[in-house]
Amino acid sequence: MTDASDIPATEMNDKVGVVIVAAGRGARAGQADGPKQYQRIGGRAVIMHTLEAFLSHPRIGPVVVAIHADDAELFERAAGENARRVFAVTGGSSRQASVRLGLLALRDQAPAKVLVHDAARPFVDAGLIDRTIDAIGERQGALPALPVADTLKRESATGMIEETVPRAGLHAAQTPQGFPFWPLLAAHEKAYHLGKTEFTDDAAIAEWAHIPVKIVTGSPDNIKLTWARDIAMADQRLSSALPRFPDIRTGNGYDVHAFEPGDHVTLCGIAIPYDRKLSGHSDADVGLHALTDALLATCGAGDIGTHFPPSDPQWKGAASRIFVEYAAKLVRERGGRIANADITLICEAPRVGPHREAMTAALAAMLGIAPERISIKATTNEKLGFLGRGEGIAAIATANVVFPGDVPA
Repeated sequence: MTDASDIPATEMNDKVGVVIVAAGRGARAGQADGPKQYQRIGGRAVIMHTLEAFLSHPRIGPVVVAIHADDAELFERAAGENARRVFAVTGGSSRQASVRLGLLALRDQAPAKVLVHDAARPFVDAGLIDRTIDAIGERQGALPALPVADTLKRESATGMIEETVPRAGLHAAQTPQGFPFWPLLAAHEKAYHLGKTEFTDDAAIAEWAHIPVKIVTGSPDNIKLTWARDIAMADQRLSSALPRFPDIRTGNGYDVHAFEPGDHVTLCGIAIPYDRKLSGHSDADVGLHALTDALLATCGAGDIGTHFPPSDPQWKGAASRIFVEYAAKLVRERGGRIANADITLICEAPRVGPHREAMTAALAAMLGIAPERISIKATTNEKLGFLGRGEGIAAIATANVVFPGDVPA
């Protein structure tokens, strides 16, 4: 955290100072990630959103954050890089006490104007900040507020309605509240020395100190997060506004088998006459083994050996379509939809081209997708290596699977 003395007054006194009040416990909002100002909305702490609103504004200068004595580490973690762009002070036992301590931390910077804002109002916008700053005079404060829309009732001691309160002229106060710096500090100091601690906001202290306060138009979006449901609604609002992409996952698989004496090879579920066969515990279908691994990879389900270990005698000579159908079923059970499958067979012989249509039909049946979503290709190894010498066949497979929901950008 930056210390106030690190910011030269000559650079900052033509800017508007800010005190952000973040020392409360916020128990009504729950304690999932600490007090409400540190709970996460839209993937980041509430206080991070609040800080960025002010730090990104061109008219804002030094920013002081009043935090709880126990929250230094919590604040550093929540504010991230912004922790080095502000200076933090330990707040007091009440909001009023915390604001006073924040104002005292700004004395050396001597800003002409100061804004006081609640950390739990993360939706403050640049227009509201500008309106408030513009309404501050040499001896006049500014209060953003909205006219009260609900009918107000006063409750009696017995829990019954005592009277209906006329709402004409009534406003719901918001923050940031803006003031000329020295008059506000003087009002806080006077209240402190007189032991007056009942003020719930700075406009109330200003009223007591005979500092006129002008009402400016607030913002209906500038809500204060108080309850757990407020946090949940704010998170939903921000999360839905994030750029999002479909959850498309790509899996890759590779397999290779050597030749041994035989009369056919099985590739992509099709038996092809040949003077040798592939050696393996099952039918050694390299194309389907590679595809099985690719499908399992899209849902983090290990590899073919995890589910069908070669040490298990029940898989000796088994048709590899069993493995592919199992992997496809596992993908679907986890909510996935197979978008396409691509297999490249690498060998000098036998020729794959004459059997491609049959292979595609077999794979379409195994995967439950249309043939146009399947690609089977073959290439040689240009006489290089063991594949080029005709000692075996290799396969590379890729599968794309679409899972439900979106992932943030």
